[in-house]
Amino acid sequence: MSLTPLTAGFLPLFDSVLLVLAREKGFAANEGMDLLLMRETSWANIRDRAALGHFDFAQMLAPMPIAATLGLNPLSAPMIAPMTLGLGGNGVTVSADLWARMAEAGAPATLEAGPVGAALAKVVRSHERKLRFGVVHQTSPHNYELRYWLSASGIVPDRDVEIVVLPPPYLPDALGAGGIDGYCVGEPWNTVGVKREGGHIATVKAAIWRNSPDKVIGMRAAWAEANSELVAGLIRAVHHAARWCGEPANHAEAAAILSAPQYLDLPGEVISPSLTGRFDVGAGVAVTVPNSFVPYAGAANFPWTSQALWFYSQMVRWGEVEHSADRARAAAATFRPDVYRSALVPLGVPTPVADSKIEGLLAEPTEVAATGGTLVIGPDGFFDGQVFDPAALDAYIAAQRR
Repeated sequence: MSLTPLTAGFLPLFDSVLLVLAREKGFAANEGMDLLLMRETSWANIRDRAALGHFDFAQMLAPMPIAATLGLNPLSAPMIAPMTLGLGGNGVTVSADLWARMAEAGAPATLEAGPVGAALAKVVRSHERKLRFGVVHQTSPHNYELRYWLSASGIVPDRDVEIVVLPPPYLPDALGAGGIDGYCVGEPWNTVGVKREGGHIATVKAAIWRNSPDKVIGMRAAWAEANSELVAGLIRAVHHAARWCGEPANHAEAAAILSAPQYLDLPGEVISPSLTGRFDVGAGVAVTVPNSFVPYAGAANFPWTSQALWFYSQMVRWGEVEHSADRARAAAATFRPDVYRSALVPLGVPTPVADSKIEGLLAEPTEVAATGGTLVIGPDGFFDGQVFDPAALDAYIAAQRR
């Protein structure tokens, strides 16, 4: 069988795993695709090369297609995100010196976002200089969730702390060199910061906003429209990869595959915490993080439009775009649950009937209506107890304080 070549950009991050497995385990080939994965060094490169058409699609930060569609990038083209590449996966790591001060201020080593944030606020108020935190890209979940966590903890981003952008693999080095005091990044670069630079993982995405998206499959809208069958096959291939990755019996093999030089080029023991959820957070302290990364369960690959709108609300909050009804509609339409559902019809896979939900409402695993019956999705709470109702977007935006 002749395979159709597809080129995809990715960064050396753990949550490239579903694309890597789609290639290496033959799921893409089974859908008639020869998947070529091109490793990049920064999200800016992914952003620009995707807009220029150098890639057919790419691993993208979840807000990145939204920013492209809204024209926020130097090179912008309307994009869509028809699939999420799992849930969770990032964390906040700080230097040993900063952690020592936070621990003195009452920060527990349990990764709980509330108490850790409260301790950091005490340190910020008493510190002799403004602390500096790194994030991987301006329009990233890392930037928005870090800012959300800081703000809800009583720390005003940009006024009380500085936030700078660096590519993910550079963040541990910057921490070790003293250029930054902490950073928010996806795995394995928090674990690398602990093992190589003596850092301490302070909290994680799974504690700030539970079961929330971090990366998506992103592509130009025009290419997707012209290649709808390829898009559907890609979704099915990644679906099979996600299902395979979700089986604990496959975790060791997944880590070994990712450790290859063309992918993460790191030892398996640095990669495996993302799969097991058991992290050395610093100084040999081990903490287990439930649902640290969710590749498949609980509709983990479903692109909820409400999550697109939450990211949009943060773009508005931090002055990146002026709010309007048209922009909100465009942001929501970037995530495409309809394309995802349609692709999985031949497999009989249950998918949520609704396109949107109230984010932060679920405290426990909950059944939702799905094609062919029901399915269970995980708790989705924000650490401060707030909820985001996309039907009340205007009020939510108005209530946010910069």
